[in-house]
Amino acid sequence: MEFLDIVDESGQPTGKTVSRRDAHEYGILHRTAHVWVVREQNGHTEVLLQKRSEEKESYPGMYDTSSAGHIPAGEEPLPSALRELSEELGIAASPDQLHYAGTFRVRYEKVFHGSLFRDNEVTQVYVYSEPVEIESLQLQESEVSEVRWFDLEAVWNEIQSGDRSRFCVPTAGLEILKAYLEQAS
Repeated sequence: MEFLDIVDESGQPTGKTVSRRDAHEYGILHRTAHVWVVREQNGHTEVLLQKRSEEKESYPGMYDTSSAGHIPAGEEPLPSALRELSEELGIAASPDQLHYAGTFRVRYEKVFHGSLFRDNEVTQVYVYSEPVEIESLQLQESEVSEVRWFDLEAVWNEIQSGDRSRFCVPTAGLEILKAYLEQAS
């Protein structure tokens, strides 16, 4: 069973833990780490998005953040982000290749697979901009069914239009990514 740190509003552990199942059943505040894999292509920024496995407990079959996961109890965000990137996509990044971009809150309740899912997270966001060839990635099949490059602005515009038929990427996460990329350029 996976245990998570219960955190305060700023994302600091309180010293208490909760099972992942209970965190989502009762909406208990915990931490996650997201990594956005980006590249420049023909003068445009592209973002690598993973298509979530049909077996995922939330948003099955939808395109999501490049790599994301819960931060286990006692672990810090950066090592967790590096581990998730390796497990989900097979990218063995070093700590200096992940660039911290910001933090945002996730909070919602929605029914998936006939059960209520409560998400209440403080999310640490990182950016990875090293060269990535999709063909060389080793996808974690239980989590990811495929990956694709998307034009960042096209994803942003589709989400802003209210169309959520393909993407479940968090708007706040995309805002942080866009702000980071603007500042970096």
